[in-house]
Amino acid sequence: MTTADSAATNEVRPAELTLGEHLAELRTRLLRVVIAVAAGAVVGWFVYEPVLAFVKQPYCNLPSAYRDAQGDCSLVFLRVLEPFGVRAKIALIVGLFLTAPVLFHQVWRFVVPGLTERERRYTLPFVVLSQLMFTLGAAFAYVVIPRGLGFLIGLGGEQVTTLLSVAEYVSFILTTAVAFGLVFEVPLVLVFLAAVGIVSSTQLRRFRPYALVLNAVVAALVTPTADAVTMLFMVAPMAALYEGSILAAWLIERSRRRRATAVAEGTTR
Repeated sequence: MTTADSAATNEVRPAELTLGEHLAELRTRLLRVVIAVAAGAVVGWFVYEPVLAFVKQPYCNLPSAYRDAQGDCSLVFLRVLEPFGVRAKIALIVGLFLTAPVLFHQVWRFVVPGLTERERRYTLPFVVLSQLMFTLGAAFAYVVIPRGLGFLIGLGGEQVTTLLSVAEYVSFILTTAVAFGLVFEVPLVLVFLAAVGIVSSTQLRRFRPYALVLNAVVAALVTPTADAVTMLFMVAPMAALYEGSILAAWLIERSRRRRATAVAEGTTR
């Protein structure tokens, strides 16, 4: 075991909670998240119109040949209850986005009892970076989606008129955006695991070939289309983020080694 590992091991961890205490803590955290999301969804309900207009833009920006018979980007409701369902779905997604910091903070607070005092200092960076990475992922999806839409609609051929359902279109856009947002959270999780000493930069480097294959599989599942160019748009940033997590893990380890060396030199004087 290295000096840095010894220093990390010697840090005092809080007493472990019982199963009942863990369940009570989980219930409290979940209740707070539900209340926060519900409050955010109320806001989302009233900003439905501008949000729907924003969600429609990838479709409206396509060439007129890919849109309806008049070249417009109109969407249609196919069932009586669809307007309510679509509005509720948009309200929920807006609520989740607005209260994401609360969600990430509650997740962090749930794992904090098992962390040392030094590890708890990562609370604010974790919450801020979680929101940032999720937003970047969703924004990246918004850039990639138009290409996927054009490809999918183009498969119908020239003899077919495009008439998209609001419910299916909104689900497609929001599901893709959320999936991209979650994928962009993976590097942050890896950095957190490195910060608490569960994984190392060496382990991440050794896993790199498997990570690239896994990235390709995830890209194939998440991207709207299966064409190589669109998948490359997803694989490239995922690979870059993985390399970034390796660098961050290495910097954390270097800081830990320097701190352990300083402690060792102080005790020998």
